[in-house]
Amino acid sequence: MTERLRFSLLGPLEIEVDGRPVRVSNGRQRAVLAMLLISPDRVVSVDALTETVWQGTPPATARNQIAICVTSLRKTFRAAGADDGLIETCHPGYILSSRNCRIDLKELGELIGRARLAAAHDDRSQEATGLFEQALGLWRGQALDGLGGGRIDDTVTELNELWLDVNEEYAALQLRLGWHRPVIARLTPLVREHPLREQARAHLMQAHHLAGRRAEALQLYRLGREALVEELGVEPGPALREIHRQVLQEEDGPGAAPRSEAPATATAPAAVALPAGASVPAQLPLPAAAFTGREPELATLDKLLPGQDDGVLAVAVVSGVSGVGKSALAVHWANRAARHFPDGQLFIDVHGYREDDQPLSPMTVLDQALRALGVSSAQIPAGLPERSALYRSVLSGRRLLIVLDDVRSSTQIRPLLPGRGQCVVLVTSRDQLDELAGDYAAVHIPLKVLTPDEADRMLAAVIGADRVATDPVSAARLVELCGRLPLALRIAAGRLATRPHWTLHQLTSRLEDRFSRLDVLSPNDGGVRAGFQLSYRELPPEAAQLYRRLGLLPVTTFTGWMGAAVLDVGVHRAEDLIEQLVDAQLLEVSTPGTGTLQSRFRIQELLRLFAWERAHVEDGEQDREAAVARAFGTLLTLADEAHRRLYGKGTLMPYRAGHAVALPGTTVARLLGDPIEWFESERTTVLGLTGHAAQNPALGHAWELIARTVPLFETRNYLDDWEQAARVSLGAARAAGDGLGAAVMLRSLGTLAITRRRYGDAEELLSQAMEQLDGRSTDTSGERALVLRNLALCARFKGDLDGAARLCRSALDHFKHSDDLAERPHALGLLAQIELERGDTEAGIALTREAIRSSEAAGSVRGRAQNIYRLAEAYLRAGEVRSAEDSCREVVSLTRVQGDRLGEAYALRALGETQWRQDRPYEAEATLKEALAVAEEVADRFLQARTEVDLACAEATRRGAGAVGRLRRAREVFRGMDAGSWERRVGRALEKVVAGEREGVVVEATVLARELAAR
Repeated sequence: MTERLRFSLLGPLEIEVDGRPVRVSNGRQRAVLAMLLISPDRVVSVDALTETVWQGTPPATARNQIAICVTSLRKTFRAAGADDGLIETCHPGYILSSRNCRIDLKELGELIGRARLAAAHDDRSQEATGLFEQALGLWRGQALDGLGGGRIDDTVTELNELWLDVNEEYAALQLRLGWHRPVIARLTPLVREHPLREQARAHLMQAHHLAGRRAEALQLYRLGREALVEELGVEPGPALREIHRQVLQEEDGPGAAPRSEAPATATAPAAVALPAGASVPAQLPLPAAAFTGREPELATLDKLLPGQDDGVLAVAVVSGVSGVGKSALAVHWANRAARHFPDGQLFIDVHGYREDDQPLSPMTVLDQALRALGVSSAQIPAGLPERSALYRSVLSGRRLLIVLDDVRSSTQIRPLLPGRGQCVVLVTSRDQLDELAGDYAAVHIPLKVLTPDEADRMLAAVIGADRVATDPVSAARLVELCGRLPLALRIAAGRLATRPHWTLHQLTSRLEDRFSRLDVLSPNDGGVRAGFQLSYRELPPEAAQLYRRLGLLPVTTFTGWMGAAVLDVGVHRAEDLIEQLVDAQLLEVSTPGTGTLQSRFRIQELLRLFAWERAHVEDGEQDREAAVARAFGTLLTLADEAHRRLYGKGTLMPYRAGHAVALPGTTVARLLGDPIEWFESERTTVLGLTGHAAQNPALGHAWELIARTVPLFETRNYLDDWEQAARVSLGAARAAGDGLGAAVMLRSLGTLAITRRRYGDAEELLSQAMEQLDGRSTDTSGERALVLRNLALCARFKGDLDGAARLCRSALDHFKHSDDLAERPHALGLLAQIELERGDTEAGIALTREAIRSSEAAGSVRGRAQNIYRLAEAYLRAGEVRSAEDSCREVVSLTRVQGDRLGEAYALRALGETQWRQDRPYEAEATLKEALAVAEEVADRFLQARTEVDLACAEATRRGAGAVGRLRRAREVFRGMDAGSWERRVGRALEKVVAGEREGVVVEATVLARELAAR
């Protein structure tokens, strides 16, 4: 992997490719880039970018301007020779991939993590200092200097604090090694600039003391105390007072400096000595050798390390599904932090979830703890309250780490929580133990599966990096088949480690069989399946039934209505049961609810396989099939209603869903408040259930669902999804002898071919659709009309305007005999365009206005926007440019309300044309650049070329230098798309622009408009 591209944020934002600087001088672009770099490999929403760039006062065009910024950044990096996939569009924003670049912020985190890990071991102190030196060397000044707003300000603040923390930790290590003079040089200016940093002042005092500068050390304390009292009204903390005492009493000679904690915290006073007869328990198990990652969780736990005694008990709860690595994380951190707990470390497995054991009672756990602390059997009281009180008394004033593993409930461990003092309690549980959060300042750490990088490192740690390197593709697939669940990955890696003759591909091929995957990962009746079973057996019967039925669905995420469908209950009841499954760690929240969209939930793949297994053991075939059929039928019902809200009634043939749950009207209204956004949220659900229905025809007709999802495919440009789903549905319809379904899917694929400007393919598909419709006894007038209208589009593109008009009028005749009110306006609008191109401007405008009225009558907002766009084109042909501009602005507003990015791009292009034709070239260029950014976003090459032509015209009317180049590029695109009419138009315009440049005159807008209007 090459890393030619480097981003530096720890100072002014700098970019280099192969050591050469890359300039991004535009302020907005730098802000957008900084936001993406702060969160590499994670989606940054457009809303977050907007907030940063405009800091709460964005213009109406903010989203488009953000898109323009991203497009410009892509071009800048492409021109510099960087990776094309650096910045990708990912709903609801953009994502910057760090795969092939270096980001100093990311390097910083890795160096500090390694340094802190090394600092936890006395024999690695010098290694830790070297790593800290590298980390500090990355800073070139104020982080992100010159940038601000939104998350950038928060990040700068965090980095400033981190710089101080790292300096303090580095100084502590130097003192541990006896290097006190460099500490004086580093910390003297830092303490002067940050007089309230007690830890830094304590280290500097200690360094002066070790250097024999007792007076300087005492002066430092006096100045620090004055600053604290004057500014905060508090006395110095115990760490600073302790070092002051040592200096006064001349204690601790050179080399006996206090050790720093990692991360830096105030050094606590010496622990109270244990009473006679008591012991110092050291019960921590060995940490897992293959433990990797979990840096954010470890950093959170580091914050629990004892500092000054504020009387608040430090408690952390690590929760997560079975096998996710809760105990491994707890044991790893506990061993790393053990030196901070001189009075001992307790580790008690309370058996919360065991196949053959009951959870340990609080009495039993207290007995174990007190014995470990040196209390004799005769001294342990018989009653729970007395036993708990003795436990707290023994721990009073001590600094112990108490790890309570595999906890079932807060009741089980509440008597184990110490009173005041500097003990830390670390709990692992499948439950979130919300009750502790109410009574204690408990830190909740929900543990998820490993990241891909962490999982890769874990696999390499067990089987060896060389073995992974021999087949990285199989290694990556193995990680995903294990769901990145640490237990599953450890079992799979263990198999490979004990079978060196096995290849990665050999094990991966076994795991590919989803019906036996859990068998492979559950050796000797244990492993993954056994862990899941312990959680599953605790579920109430109704929640268990919901879990099983969700496991039958071929979907990745879902909302409450899906739970209601599979269980045939009300939505609110389904949502309550889903929450029970979330609490049991069998489901997880995928996306929190926002606006009209409900919260979405995810079932991890291995958990879904387990649920599928239980369903096939506990539920009959008829019940299983009915559950999935209800899910498909309810989805189809919602899709039909969403389509109706977009296009009006009668657009499609009535659907034939055999099973569906009747959702309340209020629920449907909430779900479909924004139909396109609802389709977007259910996109993977639609694709998954379509494929499932195609293979299981008893569920319903796959083609009916895809026919209703076309608005999503069109507006969001999901053309590959459209083709794959339509072809799968077409195959299912043909296999079932469903001629109507085959005709609808052929027509849909023909429409897709038109969208892709493949008119020859479209004509062939549409002709096949018409053959399927011929001879059918049922009324297919609406479907025939749609096929004829699309054939008219093909004829128009070929230049056969007479044939196109004839087909279009035939389509309108068929629409008269159908209930389709929404598609008729589209056909009227198309006929209007054809008449305009035939030279009958008056008829074209009249037909367009009729199409608009027809759209309004049908209640089709999208149809109305499309026909107003056609009216704008008619006005342009008629020379009524000002009227065309007004129409374009109306279309821009309508498409933005609907979230129709493709329609918005077309409207912006036409608006830009009206502006350059009115001799407003600069205004036109701004509008057209917006249009081009959106056109690139939706990957519409024809529209991109059209927009390039208009940009060229705008530049030509002001004698811009780029007009000829733009026209030549656009002509080549049209030639490659076999768009002969536009190739000729652009060629004529190019001749005029070249002639104008040769003669030194500006080409008039009217001349360019005339050349582009003629076919």
